[in-house]
Amino acid sequence: MKLLVGVDRSDRALAVLEAADERAKATENDLTVAVVEYEDGPPIDRLEQDVRGCLSELSSDAKVRSLTGHAGSQLVDFAERKNFDQIIIDGGKTSPLGKIQLNDVAEFVLLNAPMTVTLVR
Repeated sequence: MKLLVGVDRSDRALAVLEAADERAKATENDLTVAVVEYEDGPPIDRLEQDVRGCLSELSSDAKVRSLTGHAGSQLVDFAERKNFDQIIIDGGKTSPLGKIQLNDVAEFVLLNAPMTVTLVR
């Protein structure tokens, strides 16, 4: 199975990456990391460097790809073009009442991806 994990500059991004890597290793699946640059966000090269450092610490052989533009649409488009079986993304926060609060990227991916989407919380 081919897994795609989306990573941005969120506080939980590297934790999501670690969870995806652990799952990929346990199930012997191929993992690709999509580093997403927002139009007004920090430089992608810095984020990509952090991701590669994290993967090195995890002894992971995951591939890293850079995407630019709206994160949700870029993730879905890339996953469709490269025939990924699953997209793994940050599952958002929990409200004081215990309900999931999705950001616009997670909502877009959930509503538009034709493959399985896993939210890591």
